[in-house]
Amino acid sequence: MSKESDFYEKLRKSLTETTEFPTKYMYKFIIPSEDKKFKQIEGIFDNLGAVINSKPSKTGKYTSLTILVKMESAEDVIIKYQEVSKVEGVISL
Repeated sequence: MSKESDFYEKLRKSLTETTEFPTKYMYKFIIPSEDKKFKQIEGIFDNLGAVINSKPSKTGKYTSLTILVKMESAEDVIIKYQEVSKVEGVISL
């Protein structure tokens, strides 16, 4: 099993044991401060009623994103993490 699939399996187990779905889930990411990257992530959460807050770093090189969105299941949470992981330069917290 790869590190990535291991991570998602642990996350799935943790979410299933500790979270009652549907729930508002908070995602946190750090992205390079490029409009293109922000728009890609915004598109991933489009039409879900997500609230996205952004805060630039001191140098302005990076932006932290906090995304609050209603998720229906642990699997839905993981799918969004997997979609965001395809955006180059994104760090999931």
